[in-house]
Amino acid sequence: MFRFECCCSDGDGELYNLLPEEPKPFFLPSPLPQWPEGQGFATGRISLGELEVSMVKDFEVISSYTPKKAKTGITFYKPVSIPDGFVTFGHYGQLTDQPLRGYVLVAREAQNNETTCLAPLKSPLGYELIWNSGTVYVWQPIPPDGYCSLGFVVTIDETEPDLEEVTCARDDLTENCQVDDVILSASSFQVWNTKACKTGMFCKGVTVGTFFCSTDSDSNDELDICCLRNLNPDLEAMPNLDQIEALIDHYGPTVYFHPDEVYLPSSVPWFFNNGALLFKKGKSSGLSIDSNGSILPQGGKNDGEFWLDLPEDANDDSFVKQGNLESAELYVHVKPALGGTFTDIAMWIFCPFNGPVTFTVELLNLNIEMNRVGEHVGDWEHFTLRISNFNGELWSVYFSEHSGGEWVDASNLEFITGNKPIVYSSKCGHASFPNAGTYIQGSSKFGIGVKNEVDKSDRFIDASKQYQIIAAEYLGGVVTEPDWLQYMREWGPTVLYDGRSELEKIISHLPFIIRLTVETLIDLFPVELYGEEGPTGPKEKDNWYGDERC
Repeated sequence: MFRFECCCSDGDGELYNLLPEEPKPFFLPSPLPQWPEGQGFATGRISLGELEVSMVKDFEVISSYTPKKAKTGITFYKPVSIPDGFVTFGHYGQLTDQPLRGYVLVAREAQNNETTCLAPLKSPLGYELIWNSGTVYVWQPIPPDGYCSLGFVVTIDETEPDLEEVTCARDDLTENCQVDDVILSASSFQVWNTKACKTGMFCKGVTVGTFFCSTDSDSNDELDICCLRNLNPDLEAMPNLDQIEALIDHYGPTVYFHPDEVYLPSSVPWFFNNGALLFKKGKSSGLSIDSNGSILPQGGKNDGEFWLDLPEDANDDSFVKQGNLESAELYVHVKPALGGTFTDIAMWIFCPFNGPVTFTVELLNLNIEMNRVGEHVGDWEHFTLRISNFNGELWSVYFSEHSGGEWVDASNLEFITGNKPIVYSSKCGHASFPNAGTYIQGSSKFGIGVKNEVDKSDRFIDASKQYQIIAAEYLGGVVTEPDWLQYMREWGPTVLYDGRSELEKIISHLPFIIRLTVETLIDLFPVELYGEEGPTGPKEKDNWYGDERC
């Protein structure tokens, strides 16, 4: 185990750490419980058809590399504690200054495999040296015909790795992959995480946890390494209903609303029971909606023929806008991720009303609450827990933030108790964030844009208790979807207001030195700040079946 550092220079004048201080591995705050019994969830092994895979999180340091003038570099690791009979596809790499937090998949031929085709796994023919710094050598396996390599091998000298160091997979057991997040970008060497080219609920690509590297500054759309493909139609590693409930009980976040929040969430039945109306194009009056939403048009697509709105009475309108926290619950959609090796638990929250935005110029300490810009009826927001099907460990959380969002690794989450993370809901807009503070939608660099304020208060929802599972398609009808979920039209009327004009009036009062910057940034603001059609419900969103948008 390395406990000291030594820096040297490579031919490009860049630096690398020979023997870095070894990062401490990250562990969740509390041990994992004993999950309820089931078929294949949290057993440590997952069948992909002809292959059986296992997750390895134990590593030993090979070496690290830090570019000149960079604050941190990349450390490469070799997986250890590999189960008997399993082989690895490549080594692992991550930022040197981060807690050790990663995995690689190892594989073996399925024990009941009776195929007469070529062997599913085969050793490489040799290696091609991709890059070296003098003490860090990165090699790409050369696969036999009909096979694909899935990672790279790192050594500390020019000796070519052993042919048994890694394995290659038969082409039909793989899928194309693409680069994901950048790990390191230097003048002579770039390293990325990878993901399958096609991701989502029905996609079969399985990321194996290795990295992709290149001496080119731009990565190609189609890489010369692959990921695995899950050819097991049963998705037997996915959790059953009892296991889903145990996962939510163990990981269900606490959702905090801002102390000054005016527009709180409610349950969907509360919204219906308190006067929400269904309108049809060409009709002047709306229809009352029963608590289940059974009168709502079902299925189809958002054709603009129907929409929901607040009660027509002004007093009822104001009352419903404020929501009802006591009735509020998280609406849970459970679906396969990464080819069924992970489970996504998407938790949707409904607010009857989305409030106006606040425009900020931090340099001038200027905060302007808009009159109507950003308002709309029927606000749907969500966050997603991504859980490993190998052991039931929470791996990351997706925070939906208006038109996009971000995945946050579990090592960077804030936990309130045990393994339950905190989710902060922004004032008026209800976007989700991992930490308290102020987030700028526009340009965080210049501190100009729409202000998202999040903080703790005595108003919150405990998602481990206040939830309803509304969909888990892979369970084949075990979960009954509510009628309102099949409503694919708008949960609010079309909103039109001259927000652009309102913002331009603000710009005219700003110092000339920053006026042009603000004008440029306003063009980047989401269109909903100037008016939008009413938002659609969860099942009409592209991330219902697809992956999250980052």
